[in-house]
Amino acid sequence: MSLTSTAHDLVLLASEGAEQHGGNHDSLNPYLTGGGAFVVLLLMLWVTTRLNRDR
Repeated sequence: MSLTSTAHDLVLLASEGAEQHGGNHDSLNPYLTGGGAFVVLLLMLWVTTRLNRDR
């Protein structure tokens, strides 16, 4: 089994039933999701810089 045939089989397996579901959910707003992730990353950066002070 080659790498290309394995990749092709995985793509077919992943796309099975894609006609029914589509992959995107109506309640997921990309701006809200991205903004929330950005805020969480900024909070983690702030906490890291507060705890990483030289003493």
